[in-house]
Amino acid sequence: MPEGKRSFRLGFIGTGNMASAIIKGVIAHGIVHPNSIHAFDVDLAKLNKLSAELGICAAKDNCEVVSNSDIIILAVKPNIYGKVLLEIKDCLEESHILVSIAAGITVDFIRQIIGGRCKVVRTMPNTPALVGEGMTALCTNHDLSLDELKEIKEILRALGKVEEVPENLMDAVTAVSGSGPAYVAMFIEAMADGGVLAGLPRDLAYRMAIQTVLGTAKLLSQSGKHPGELKDMVSSPGGTTIEAVRQLEKQGFRGAVIEAVNACMLKAKSLGK
Repeated sequence: MPEGKRSFRLGFIGTGNMASAIIKGVIAHGIVHPNSIHAFDVDLAKLNKLSAELGICAAKDNCEVVSNSDIIILAVKPNIYGKVLLEIKDCLEESHILVSIAAGITVDFIRQIIGGRCKVVRTMPNTPALVGEGMTALCTNHDLSLDELKEIKEILRALGKVEEVPENLMDAVTAVSGSGPAYVAMFIEAMADGGVLAGLPRDLAYRMAIQTVLGTAKLLSQSGKHPGELKDMVSSPGGTTIEAVRQLEKQGFRGAVIEAVNACMLKAKSLGK
């Protein structure tokens, strides 16, 4: 095995956007060699294309993925988790680690189906993982050894940043970072629409809005400043920014975002029931 490659084998059930991002990330970071990655997807065209592109092994079914893997990432939609878990249940062994990346799917939900056949990790990544700038939370219920936890975190760091949280906070994580890219995208779209209303060409308005959000996030991350402090830095007395802030507050901007996050969290809780 080439130097720098890990000894564990990685499996993927489902090869959608998030699974593809993880696969590309671990290969790019030299965490797992492509020939140690097995995957299956019911969309065989998509599976075969990914296999040809990255050199991973295309399995004939989900159980073949399990039998050729140490860590299995279950990258399917929440509504079919139960079906897939029943399908692979008898293939799982005590040495396996099963990683969930679905919103609302609890460790208990998985264990009720598979029993105590293997260790289970619940995670919540987000779509910026597609460009290596993801935010992923994980909870383990203390099942993993330190070495196993290190391996899982190493896989997830190939997508961006990782935070370990207790499971009772995972639905809140879903509401803030899991679904958060949609809120940010809507905000960028609205900023660009405002720019167009003010006379900017559409493509320029989008470029300016995107870079402004990107730069602001980077400034907050690197400076450690409170968001309110940054807002105050831009808001001159009697100036243009404070007038815009006044209008946002008048329209209930912050309250709307808070309520959206809360509604998302409640929906995530209902998915696991």
